[in-house]
Amino acid sequence: MAHLSQFVIAEDFVFFSGQLGFEAPGVLVQGDITAQAQQIFRNLDGLLVELGLSREAIVKTTMWITDARNFAAANDAYAQYFGDHRPARSTTVAGLVVEGGLIEIEFIAGRAT
Repeated sequence: MAHLSQFVIAEDFVFFSGQLGFEAPGVLVQGDITAQAQQIFRNLDGLLVELGLSREAIVKTTMWITDARNFAAANDAYAQYFGDHRPARSTTVAGLVVEGGLIEIEFIAGRAT
């Protein structure tokens, strides 16, 4: 098990560790980058509910994908999730530590004061 927290609250912000498409501990959802991205967003929704936040609280994301040819599909899944809300985002192509992982997304949320 990785030595990390799912999220850390620091004053008015919540910093989420990078999320992968796990449907159960250590088990990636089957399918392509879209399926993994959708699972990431389902998992994020659960964390946001736990914190009493909505997806509109997300102010910044960092997305890593393993293959630039998958960017359009990842971007489409991202756009479907966020709709009109447009957090600042960085995207890079890189290898991921988890074998079979095609996408990882890190989130930063602002909390209402």
